Amino acid sequence: MFRLTPVVKNLIIINVIVFLAGMFAPRGYFNNCVPYEMDIVTGYLSMYSSVHSDCFQPYQLFTYMFVHGGFMHIFFNMLTLAFIGPILESFWGQKRFTLFYLVTGIGAAVFTILVNLTFDTGHFGTMVGASGAIYGLLMGFGMLFPNMEVMLLIPPIPIKAKYLVFLVGGLTFLMDRSGQVAHFTHLGGIIFAFILIRLWRHQGGSYY
Repeated sequence: MFRLTPVVKNLIIINVIVFLAGMFAPRGYFNNCVPYEMDIVTGYLSMYSSVHSDCFQPYQLFTYMFVHGGFMHIFFNMLTLAFIGPILESFWGQKRFTLFYLVTGIGAAVFTILVNLTFDTGHFGTMVGASGAIYGLLMGFGMLFPNMEVMLLIPPIPIKAKYLVFLVGGLTFLMDRSGQVAHFTHLGGIIFAFILIRLWRHQGGSYY
């Protein structure tokens, strides 16, 4: 059983509430921003392309992290958060963990926008999910506890955290070549996590 820490517990609760609210919210075409129907909760909280859509708003850099596209999407994100989050929150404390989660999540969205602006990767309609922050947590876990062994679900074998990060990061890089925008978000979370932890290490203190 997972021992959920306060911030992790609250993040999971918020994500689940938003997911359930979206399930029961009215559906329709949201301001003609996407060519398919979506519920009003997803419509307001998703992040839209800043290149190909007039519906992008700065607040979406934050709110997109709490919206998910389906049960499996939120399930695996929250499962990873419940597994890794408490370790990092216990190590850093609530304030620093919250800052890390938000910086990597928002940073992942900013990175995706920059890639889209630079290479015009195409219209991505909407972007949702906590995956950017979750990949940031994976990176943080690998950097802080490189030799801690974790058990994979598929296949059920133990693997050290540092290898898990390289495995996930490598798969993300390979999938990026297919042009799927979501994978740039994952990569952005990893990059911002690396930068933030290196910055904190340079500052010193009792956190490392």
